[in-house]
Amino acid sequence: MSDVVSAPAWTLGPGDQIERKELHARFGGRTQGGIGPSAKTPNVFVFTDPVAGEKHGYYDGWMPDGCFHYSGEGQYGDQRMLSGNASILNHQQEGRALRVFQGARGTVTYRGEFIVDLENPWYSADAPETDDGPLRKVIVFRLKPVDTEPQQPTTKLGRLLSDQPNQVEEMPLERNESETTFVNPNREAYEADRKEARLVQEFAEYLARKGHQTHRHRILPPGETRPLFTDLHCKTLALLSEAKGSVTRENLRMAIGQLADYSRFVEHSIRAILLPSRPREDLLILAESQGCAVIWPEGKEFVSTNPKALP
Repeated sequence: MSDVVSAPAWTLGPGDQIERKELHARFGGRTQGGIGPSAKTPNVFVFTDPVAGEKHGYYDGWMPDGCFHYSGEGQYGDQRMLSGNASILNHQQEGRALRVFQGARGTVTYRGEFIVDLENPWYSADAPETDDGPLRKVIVFRLKPVDTEPQQPTTKLGRLLSDQPNQVEEMPLERNESETTFVNPNREAYEADRKEARLVQEFAEYLARKGHQTHRHRILPPGETRPLFTDLHCKTLALLSEAKGSVTRENLRMAIGQLADYSRFVEHSIRAILLPSRPREDLLILAESQGCAVIWPEGKEFVSTNPKALP
């Protein structure tokens, strides 16, 4: 502790810039990585690059709650409250100031001192592993400013949450936002995704010819910070449908789960899985056992295992 007592006084103010190497030479802390607790001074340094992070599902930045949301460290597997993550969570109990910088290397900009929100310090979100690996749980801290004022959200997710006052919101089919957009935005579009989009559009056009309008929903479940998106909803048919670009057991299982999730928020009488062709018999039985109809095109028409799902 003697080193901490004789530590140099903190001299940087919000907006000041400094070379990261110089920062650590003066105040200690790790020279690499996003979180750097110092053994030399009573500080925990946090480095963020929102532009780079957003490409990989990390939405570091100001959110509508007035806090700066910061994704924890750990590139592989579920993140755990250890090491740098624990140093953020426990910084007040340990008598350390939490200091946030924009940038991770070279010249970095000091954004100010923050404290972890005591009432709701962190939450879990989904994001991919490094190099577009599988989805896993990440820790996101809520940081409250000490010497600066909260700012308007600048990330795509922050702006969306600011503009979505309601838990469930209708949106046109043409809006191509998806859950992938806010979980793994760096993922390349697969052919199945393109087939899915074409299938939804063809089914919507079919229903329009029959006099039925369609839309989709953006849903933000309570306590969640990543929105859900339905594929197609038709009020006049009380139909909630989820489309898949290929007829596989995996896709039907996923569609059943998604419909169960969405159905908690969207009024409907019929849940249906929209597929590009008739699935094999056991998959039809699987869908029926879970209360889901199946719809697929035949020529210029569509057919369904539940006649009420179609005009």
